[in-house]
Amino acid sequence: MITPEIIDEFKARMHITHGAEDDNLKRLLSFSYADIQDKCGEFDMSVDGPGKELVFERSRYAYNDAIEYFNDNFLSQINSFAFENLPEEEGVEVEEV
Repeated sequence: MITPEIIDEFKARMHITHGAEDDNLKRLLSFSYADIQDKCGEFDMSVDGPGKELVFERSRYAYNDAIEYFNDNFLSQINSFAFENLPEEEGVEVEEV
């Protein structure tokens, strides 16, 4: 869920100081969150981490009309987060390397 705090954090990152685009930014963040969640599984946007970072980066690309470049430019991070975010199965131990 995209909260007003997340919108404010994204606006600060993008150096947007006015509120005229808040509805559009919320829409971009919501679409980006849904896209990353579809690719990587569920995660909490209120927690700083790779999921939130990917949502912000995808939203930045969408805001700048460059969304077609996001997947290629962030493929490594998307794959890493997807693997990190895999649900653990009961009875299966994962060995650290």
